[in-house]
Parts: sequence; C-alpha cells; structure tokens
Amino acid sequence: MRFEQLNDGVWAKTYLLVDENTMEAALVDPVYDYMDSYIETLEQQNLTLRYAIASHTHADHITACFNLRDITGCEYVMWHETGCLGISKHVIDQEKIMLGAHPITFHFAPGHTSDSMIIHFDNYLMTGDFLFTGEGGVGRDDLPGGSMKLHWDSLQVLNRFEGAELVCTGHDPPGTEMQSLQWNRENNFVLKMKTFEEYEQWQSENNIKLGSVSKIKTAIPANLSREIPDVIPWLQ
Repeated sequence: MRFEQLNDGVWAKTYLLVDENTMEAALVDPVYDYMDSYIETLEQQNLTLRYAIASHTHADHITACFNLRDITGCEYVMWHETGCLGISKHVIDQEKIMLGAHPITFHFAPGHTSDSMIIHFDNYLMTGDFLFTGEGGVGRDDLPGGSMKLHWDSLQVLNRFEGAELVCTGHDPPGTEMQSLQWNRENNFVLKMKTFEEYEQWQSENNIKLGSVSKIKTAIPANLSREIPDVIPWLQ
C-alpha cells in the first residue's frame, strides 16, 4: 500500500491512499481548487479511484468529491447522518470498506461538525479538523453543526488506538511534520486537559482569535447541495 499528502504549500490537506496490487485508490478530503491536479495524478499513476471521502462537511473550502464521482464513477463516502446531499455511500461507526486488500475504517468523532469522522488506514489516522498537530489543538466548534461538548466527549474515541498511528490532519501550516497519536497525547495541550470547562474556555477564546471564516458563505452551500457558483471568489 501507499499513502501520501497531495496539496503542497497550503493549509488544506488531501490524502491519497493506494493499493499497489490492484492500483485502486481513495482520496480523503479532496479540494475543488486542485481537481485538475488530482485527475492528472490518477492518470499518470494509472490508478482507479474507488472512493472520494469527506471527513466532514467543510466550511473553509469546496469539496472535490462531487466532481470526482462524476468524472471517475467512484463512490462519494460520508457519515450516514450527514446533511450533505448526493452521497453515494454512507458509513457508520467502525464500519470498514476495502481498498483492494486494505481496510479503511471509520470512527465517528463529532464536535467540529455533527458528521466528523476519523479515517483509519493502515498506520494512518486522518483526523480532518477533529484533531490537529501539537500546538494546533483541535478544530473550532463554533461553525454550523459544531458542538464543544460533543467534541470534548468525542476525544475518548482516540482511546481506541494504541498510539503508534500517524495523525494526518485536515489542516496545519505548510511544512508541518505529522506526528504519532502518542506524540500528540504528550504534546497536544487539548489532549492533556482535565475538564470540559477548561476546554470550553480555550475554544471560546480561540474562536474569537480566529475570527470569521472568509469562505463559509460559498463553501457550506456548495458542500451541502452542490451549489457551486459560476464565480468562486478566491479562484479569481
């Protein structure tokens, strides 16, 4: 099997999963802005895209999953109670789907959104915005579908994993070195918090510091119902 991150020099991460015996592939959290690059990668490597997977409903970019499904005939995979329309394959907690001989397992972890999942493949945990690396803490909970209490409670899902797994986040600064779950247990301050009140205070203060999400008015409608506008402001 093979695993790599495709988006260079940007905060948003997209992961390519490959079974090298069957040349079947999956893309986790593909971004609409880089559609042409994904298609080129699939063609150059002679890969058959089986799955386009969204870890959650994104508020800060438009998903490429709809378009990848149309172009390649792959399955568009999301949590079974997502509000997004047009999903071709819904999954439940701890469900497995196969990429060649390799299972992809989904772990429901709501909080950042109501449909957030951790995606487990081999020794990799793709956490979306549920968990960031070290000082990044976790994703904000004040966007549509978010809940601080659910996020705090969902951190217990991480107890399912031993710790050697590499945490591959949905966002982190370009050049960030991804670290193991055990490293994050020791260095991510959120995972060392003892009470919900402590977490709630940090989230509230952090949300003020982060401010508004500039792309949300375009991204949310596009990701919920594929209302992609003719003009996307940040692509002009």
